[in-house]
Amino acid sequence: MSLLKEPDFGTPAREGAIVEVTIDGTAVAVPAGTSVLRAAKHAGIDIPKLCATDSLEAFGSCRLCIVEIDGAKGVPASCTTPVADGMVVRTQTEKVAKLRRGVMELYISDHPLDCLTCSANGDCELQDMAGVTGLREVRYGSGVDAGANHMDAPTDTSNPYFTFEASKCIVCSRCVRACDEVQGTIALTIEGRGFGSKVAAGAGVSFFESDCVSCGACVQACPTATLQENTVIELGMPTRSVVTTCAYCGVGCSFKAELRGDELVRMVPYKDGGANEGHSCVKGRFAFGYASHPDRVLEPMVRDSIADDWRTVSWEEAISFTARRLREIQAEHGAGAIGAITSSRCTNEEVYVVQKMVRAAFGNNNVDTCARVCHSPTGYGLKQTFGTSAGTQDFKSVDQADVIMVIGANPTDGHPVFASRMKRRLRQGAKLIVVDPRRIDLVRTPHIEATHHLQLAPGTNVAVVNALAHVAVTEGLADLEFMAERCEGVQEWTAFISRPEHSPEAVADITGVPAEELRAAARLYAGSRNAAIYYGLGVTEHSQGSTMVMGMANLAMATGNIGRDGVGVNPLRGQNNVQGSCDMGSFPHELPGYRHVSDDGVRAIYDELWGVEVLDEPGLRIPNMFDSAIDGTFRALFVQGEDIAQSDPNTHHVQAALAALDLLVVQDLFVNETAKFAHVLLPGTSFLEKDGTFTNAERRINRVRPVMAPRTGKQEWEIVCEIAQAMGYPMHYDSAAEIMDEIALTTPTFAGVSFAHLDRVGSVQWPCNDAAPEGTPIMHVGGFVRGKGKLVQTVYVPTKERSTRKFPLILTTGRILSQYNVGAQTRRTANVAWHPEDVLELHPHDAEVRGIVDGDIVTLASRVGVTSLHAVISDRMPVGVCYTTFHHPVTGANVVTTEHSDWATNCPEYKVTAVQVALATEASTPRQRAGERPVPVAGQ
Repeated sequence: MSLLKEPDFGTPAREGAIVEVTIDGTAVAVPAGTSVLRAAKHAGIDIPKLCATDSLEAFGSCRLCIVEIDGAKGVPASCTTPVADGMVVRTQTEKVAKLRRGVMELYISDHPLDCLTCSANGDCELQDMAGVTGLREVRYGSGVDAGANHMDAPTDTSNPYFTFEASKCIVCSRCVRACDEVQGTIALTIEGRGFGSKVAAGAGVSFFESDCVSCGACVQACPTATLQENTVIELGMPTRSVVTTCAYCGVGCSFKAELRGDELVRMVPYKDGGANEGHSCVKGRFAFGYASHPDRVLEPMVRDSIADDWRTVSWEEAISFTARRLREIQAEHGAGAIGAITSSRCTNEEVYVVQKMVRAAFGNNNVDTCARVCHSPTGYGLKQTFGTSAGTQDFKSVDQADVIMVIGANPTDGHPVFASRMKRRLRQGAKLIVVDPRRIDLVRTPHIEATHHLQLAPGTNVAVVNALAHVAVTEGLADLEFMAERCEGVQEWTAFISRPEHSPEAVADITGVPAEELRAAARLYAGSRNAAIYYGLGVTEHSQGSTMVMGMANLAMATGNIGRDGVGVNPLRGQNNVQGSCDMGSFPHELPGYRHVSDDGVRAIYDELWGVEVLDEPGLRIPNMFDSAIDGTFRALFVQGEDIAQSDPNTHHVQAALAALDLLVVQDLFVNETAKFAHVLLPGTSFLEKDGTFTNAERRINRVRPVMAPRTGKQEWEIVCEIAQAMGYPMHYDSAAEIMDEIALTTPTFAGVSFAHLDRVGSVQWPCNDAAPEGTPIMHVGGFVRGKGKLVQTVYVPTKERSTRKFPLILTTGRILSQYNVGAQTRRTANVAWHPEDVLELHPHDAEVRGIVDGDIVTLASRVGVTSLHAVISDRMPVGVCYTTFHHPVTGANVVTTEHSDWATNCPEYKVTAVQVALATEASTPRQRAGERPVPVAGQ
């Protein structure tokens, strides 16, 4: 398609009673409160503007959008003037035209006239407005000839992704307002007054040194070349667009991939994106360079032993080799000796064919997904209580929340675009409760401060949520009518939660949270009109992850905070398609749509369609696969787009399992840590090459459209189908659209989904079916999916992982804004400028008693392994708790994490590891020191 230019209505839309106005003789009906500027656009009339854009509130500084209004004095700015019923507006009078030309003269007199060589040539609003206003001469001269000017203003190139050329700034304040209103960081300001006014990124610092988070909102808002993407400066203006979906976090932002020929120039957030509405973060906006990184593997490679060098082979040989070895292993060790792990970075269609290959071609249910190690407790807990394994709300719902409780999540780093929306609501007056061992940025950030920060001890989530529910029930704050009408187990649960051992006073010593703080937070949540819970891996990655999810569901049901805007229980999922990978049947006990393999009726659907009998017994989970590999009963594994050797806990154990396999097949973009143990490496496709769908954290199904042809020559789903066929099972599709058609045919929640439908409506949130053809933004409105909501007794059980004299500290882990998951993508972009290595945050007291100062190299040791990294002294954690990220394999944070996991799902307990920290005497690499034992080689 050609370059997609979205219409700009100048000011945001309004809601209200409809009024009618006449603009240049054209009648137009718009909601009361709409600006004259926007109303004119609806009437097909473009009023010149520079400081106005519809993503920002009206500012009224450029004076180009002036109009005349019958019965009104002067020439008001149309952006700041709301319409009134019966208003008559004239936008093209001689008086208005003359004044606009005068304004443009002043702008041009202090602006470089290098239009032909300017990077924004052809995409510059100042250039456009000069033409629209009919400016033909500048009476004051231009540039240095005009006298005092800003032509020698410096250029800031400190940011790796964009340039700030101050000499071209017209001080329209759009960038400053975007940083404030859209992003909420407030890093930019207008410094000085009058002629000396200028945009500044803090007090005398560069963009890179400032609080700027490089979301790109300022670049997108800039009407000139003042703020410009470096790729545009280097490559030129793009000429065509493809609308697609970001492949980073679970927000699922829509982007216009803008190209010049076949070369990607930039990613621009799409205003019609249901999840992001035109906003972005540094990863989605700028960190796409990994797709063309020289490290990309573009041809299949095989080897007989992991001690051998790789051999580059044809696709035919790689597929034949893989299928033959899988068949041989099954013939020798049984049908259940092989399995697969699906990827949350791949499309729904790619994931679906992998689980189909396992069930139809492998003949077992040995399929699992990376959600096992992140949000599997979400699936279990929400299905038990609500009846479906997904969050309850759309992202817009937070706009109606009066109280927001963030538990075990760090949205500004992990889900920044949603965090910006949340911050806007908080600045409008909503109250915030943060439940986290670490003082995340949301606790105190510009114009935002949490009313309560419940800084609990790691591993005590369930005790805290029970105490909150205890207060709600015992102080008369529960919604008894809601529980009576819509819940089951009410009497038993209220008796359980009312017990004295759940009171804030009883759990204060366990959790470390003062009783009065717990009571105040509970009263705030339970006493508000609309209260919403948003949570992350700090909830699920615990030995009681599933219990905590059910505990949050209990709290929401007990207070009636389910089934409408502004409420709900909402998982902030970590990867772009972790929801979709679960939806597609990636768990060993569930077929697509979360239907158990023991359900005869469901199996019959697939038996008939696939022509095989699907087994009725669940297969192996990922931890079971590892244990069975070491035991010798599980011999071959297909890994789709996951670096389990870096991301999964207890690295030594994972490496031992991978080394014990007779066949490891890895499908990925790079030779990652897992691929070092592989016998077959099948090159994957980046999101820029994929054709399919992703499903984000709000159940939104978005199209992923190919920006370029697959650099490997094949789509990933094609490769999987060919392996299945080479094994003797016929599996063929002509397109990804056909795969989605099969998903819709067999999965009730996806029954109304097709590529054609998504292309028409943009995106939908499942369930999408005959009853909800446009999707379901809010779940459980009139009743729960399971009928009545189930209140579950959530007994607090302390984790087995506890600090000891040998390992006196507790380690917890998380993410950082600029990096993503194991860093395979972001480490191959300029994002490393912000986070070149993982570091250990250590409380000043814990550092002092160990003789550690900021920047020291320290050893981090647990009972299973040891690694080394630099220390950063920080009071974000309480005494006795330290924190690190896991983005860099050289650090290998998971060398120290242990085998403890959630009781229901085996989700690892990443968030609680007993450790010791000491000054390093020598560098320690994870593999050398994992458990103080060498990594075994297959056959030993």
